[in-house]
Amino acid sequence: MKEKLNKDFRQYIIIGACNPSIAYSAIMAEDKIGTLMPCNIVVQEHLNGDIEVSAVDPVSYLLAFRSEELSKILSDVREKLQDIIHNL
Repeated sequence: MKEKLNKDFRQYIIIGACNPSIAYSAIMAEDKIGTLMPCNIVVQEHLNGDIEVSAVDPVSYLLAFRSEELSKILSDVREKLQDIIHNL
């Protein structure tokens, strides 16, 4: 925020997680899924000093795209994101 807007802001990091192989499979199952890639993970420090790690559950993308094949892929992505978050 400081560099782009010259605004002071608390610690806030966006990590873009992308696996090209999984992305390819997802796009082959639903070509518009690319609008929701990459899967972002946010690490932020709140004003009280607490650190929060968050991400959108990729399975929720199925509300926009109804595809059995995509469902399996997104469940896989969910597990990978959970692993990343637990290892931070």
